[in-house]
Amino acid sequence: MTLEQHSESGAHFAFTDRWGGVSAVPYEELNLGGAVGDDPAAVRANRAAAAKALGIDPDLVVWMNQVHGRDVAVVDGPWAAGAPVPSVDAVVTTRRGLALAVLTADCTPVLLADPVAGVAGAAHAGRPGLVAGVVSATVEAMVSLGADPARMVARTGPAVCGRCYEVPAEMRAAVTEVVPAAYAETSWGTPAVDVVAAVHAQLAEAGVADSRRSAVCTLESRDHFSYRRDRVTGRLAGYVWLD
Repeated sequence: MTLEQHSESGAHFAFTDRWGGVSAVPYEELNLGGAVGDDPAAVRANRAAAAKALGIDPDLVVWMNQVHGRDVAVVDGPWAAGAPVPSVDAVVTTRRGLALAVLTADCTPVLLADPVAGVAGAAHAGRPGLVAGVVSATVEAMVSLGADPARMVARTGPAVCGRCYEVPAEMRAAVTEVVPAAYAETSWGTPAVDVVAAVHAQLAEAGVADSRRSAVCTLESRDHFSYRRDRVTGRLAGYVWLD
């Protein structure tokens, strides 16, 4: 298991790859997604292994039922056992030690923290969520809890890059009408969308200056899950938590 982990003044950010778990083909190995057809017992074991590797309590991780929207939930602990997980694409918290998790397999995982205010957030930014405004909605929810965008630290994890994310010309036009920074072309010269660049543009527009991105393109990397490449596949996770 390889964990891309960063710590910034009491804020912790981590992104997984696909190795080191127990899931079988086509979800091999470290699938952390519970709604992709994998054995639930394997997913639970993988989530526990990833948490152990990060030094966090697997019972103190908040997961989402992601639906490519912009809704944000404020949480102070994991969802009640047996209760349905709300359909949201971002979660924010003021509880230190509570890890927020976002699942991806080409979409952009967005992790944010204001260590001074003690506020953390995690968002799932696919193309629809990007256009809907999930990034700004997450920042606004954190501000409502006392965070300051000028103090926020943002990290985005492995995601499909703009040179690989081919879309119809009409779709590119619709996305870039909302977020001009999303305009891209593939490496073979066809219309594309750069969700990662657009996410960072939205973060900057929201006042978040300290934002960094992963260099990994999930479609190009066989060490990462990619829905566009494989269709039936597992999910990576990004985690954020505060000391």
